[in-house]
Amino acid sequence: MNQEPMTENEKVRAHIWVKGRVQGVGFRAHVEYSARQIGGLTGWVRNVGYETVEAVAEGERAKVEQLIQVMKDGPRGSRVDESKVEWEQPAGEFMQFGVRRSM
Repeated sequence: MNQEPMTENEKVRAHIWVKGRVQGVGFRAHVEYSARQIGGLTGWVRNVGYETVEAVAEGERAKVEQLIQVMKDGPRGSRVDESKVEWEQPAGEFMQFGVRRSM
């Protein structure tokens, strides 16, 4: 059975973690704003511990990849030392993209 090639507008879900200087630099607000500017994305972003930001984003593949790049670049004043992305099945559970309470 042939798999269809992945298309830019297929719906995907990415679970993203970035580590580094990501606290006190407006990182979550930057990610939330960027997600809304890209448009068509749902999910959330939150702090985990002192030097990690975690996010889940669902939407068209090209848009999710754009947000992943935003997180790897970070806002001015931040420094991303490492990043990890896990692709998951889209669940469609989010209505919009927002900031969640830190863990």
